[in-house]
Amino acid sequence: MTRSALHLVALLALAACSKETPKETAAPTQSEPAKAVEPSAAAPLRVAYSDWPGWVAWEIAIQKGWFKEESVDVDFKWFEYVPSMEAFSADKVDAVTMTNGDALVTGSSGAKSVGILINDYSNGNDMVVAQPNIKSVAALKGKKIGVEVGFLSHLLLINALASANLTDQDVELVNVPTDQTPQTLKAGDVSAIVAWQPNSGQALKEVPGSKPIFTSANVPGLIFDLLYVSPKSLKERRADWLKVVKVWFRIGEYLKDPSHTEEAAKIMAARVGMTAEPYKALMGGTHFLDASGNLEHFKKGDTLMSVYGSSKVVDKFQLDNKIYKTPVAYEQFLDPSLVAEVAATFASK
Repeated sequence: MTRSALHLVALLALAACSKETPKETAAPTQSEPAKAVEPSAAAPLRVAYSDWPGWVAWEIAIQKGWFKEESVDVDFKWFEYVPSMEAFSADKVDAVTMTNGDALVTGSSGAKSVGILINDYSNGNDMVVAQPNIKSVAALKGKKIGVEVGFLSHLLLINALASANLTDQDVELVNVPTDQTPQTLKAGDVSAIVAWQPNSGQALKEVPGSKPIFTSANVPGLIFDLLYVSPKSLKERRADWLKVVKVWFRIGEYLKDPSHTEEAAKIMAARVGMTAEPYKALMGGTHFLDASGNLEHFKKGDTLMSVYGSSKVVDKFQLDNKIYKTPVAYEQFLDPSLVAEVAATFASK
């Protein structure tokens, strides 16, 4: 699940000024978005999405024609994660799926966005994977840890170390690109690595006896994944975005029903070129949020179980790591009003 680094400010600032259309990954024929019931003068809402279970789940509604049923025309464009943010920064799409941390980064470089819907929070897919001889986080003291410094994985590591009364000053950080962490652990260059799926899972396969000693399930809410819309599109097409929120609530209800797990896994796995069985594990490490979950986590609060509290923590992390220089008004990047409005009348079909 290739959610990217947090420190992309310069790259995204360049993308915002670019006149070239960011490269879009070709989508398979079956992923063409459903059209509205009646032709509309309004252009389709353009949404950039990428490879993370909470965002791949949009594929369920695409395949089942739920956007058509709600009379909203949405053009889902499949990207790698970084290019999806570049496309949003360059005003090539109306919305993008991002983590709450990356939304602050893109916003700090000028591409403002508003999170109108929380898809999920990571619930185990992000991991600290240790060598067989390392039995606990405490055992990492004085050891080398492979992690992409300044990334979401670094933030997870800080929380892992804090659980054992350690800081990243008590270990030796080895700056390793996330997609290279499995081979770094296999080579024995480090005692542990920090990565998200599929890299964390690959590390577990590459090193027999290795194990996750801390995961995002230990700090639920540290990493939220949302749908972010441009302020302009939200202002001009709010009624249509309300319909998109309703469609997501239908997805959330669908995923809650165990009888749908097999079908959901097949649909989502096909989107990313996997088979259903291994994809179920990735779904299990993702806490999908339905209408009630959105209402719960959109409540203002200082804990990680509030997207506001989570964003406050991420903002501090990014300032501490000089990803940007001044605090971001993170509350301005969130708008729970659409969720509240739809949830008040929502009934799954």
